[in-house]
Amino acid sequence: MASIHKQAGKPNWFCAFRIWNKETGKWKPVFRSTKTSDKKQARKICDAWESAAQEAHNGKLSADAARDIIARGVSDVYRAGNLETLESATIKSWCEKWLQTKSIEASEGTHVRYRGLIERFIAWLREAKAKRDVSMLQASEIGAFRDYEAKARSTASANMGVKVLRICFGEAVRQGLLAVSPAARVKLIKLSKESKRRDFTLAEIKRILRACADNQEWRGLVLFGLYLGQRLGDLAKLTWRAVNLGTGEIAFTARKTGRRIILPLVQPLSDYLASLPASDNPDAYIFPNAAKQKFVASLSNQFREILVEAGLVAPRKHVKSGAGHTRARAVSEISFHSLRHSAVTMLKASGLSDVFAREIVGHETAAISRHYTHLSTDDLRNAMQRLPDVTEETDK
Repeated sequence: MASIHKQAGKPNWFCAFRIWNKETGKWKPVFRSTKTSDKKQARKICDAWESAAQEAHNGKLSADAARDIIARGVSDVYRAGNLETLESATIKSWCEKWLQTKSIEASEGTHVRYRGLIERFIAWLREAKAKRDVSMLQASEIGAFRDYEAKARSTASANMGVKVLRICFGEAVRQGLLAVSPAARVKLIKLSKESKRRDFTLAEIKRILRACADNQEWRGLVLFGLYLGQRLGDLAKLTWRAVNLGTGEIAFTARKTGRRIILPLVQPLSDYLASLPASDNPDAYIFPNAAKQKFVASLSNQFREILVEAGLVAPRKHVKSGAGHTRARAVSEISFHSLRHSAVTMLKASGLSDVFAREIVGHETAAISRHYTHLSTDDLRNAMQRLPDVTEETDK
């Protein structure tokens, strides 16, 4: 029978209970501080510890059982001291609540991606496990879901799922529902060298531009993707308000990071903008057809068709494989994002430091933030003028 005691000169109550030692086959006495000076709270904590010790002796103390015992004990302590129950939520209800908040905070495309991931996670857990208290969720379960996603979809999708769940349950920690996020302990899967995205060569970029000969809007998107090093979703939503032809700058906020970006308009971009019909509406889109697309995935598919036209990727075969949705998708090593890699590669090849490349494409690290406070637009302009002019036609 567990009991609580006071020690001379110490304000907190101590709990005396026993745990079963498998090696000796005997009960081992334990004397541990409850970290509270409130007798009722100390009694509840001590009872929870003894209950867990008994379950362990009977061979019934799984990780879930231990968490349940501790959660109930903490809840009783909280209720005794506050005359109310400790706030809690099931895994499913918390995820739904988090998604509702994200529908306001995140862009529509991001929210759709989050919702799809959460729905797959809840379906994978199944109804019974999804109805458990959120504090019962284990890192091993999220790890198993990660592995399932990797087999059913792709390694990149599996890692993205872990990142989304880290955000979701990290917020549960912030709101006091969890002490530690189980997703935080789940590692990402290392990407194989074969699936790593690569940059485009200069010759490949020129082939892509030639494939865009009949589609000037996509030609502009490719140029902006290369010379600004930005994401396709951000470029598609650029308006004329972002452009300042007087100073030769373009300024916008990256949707993913919320970072304000100001970059110089190098000559190929200035020439492209000058070729477009003038607009009196500053909120008009520079790329109106791209801006109409609801999801970036649609634009990515269009760009892939351009890569097919350029002879850089093979056409997709619309033939049923019989594998259904459980078959992982093949990941292409080149995509619109490869232009972002190309910008970094070309900047470094021109002799610039990593700092300039990261500043231009929007990559930041703590080390760079500590040593460099700001690079002016003129600094960046001088750096970007070293990039080759891909609009100049040479040998095909």
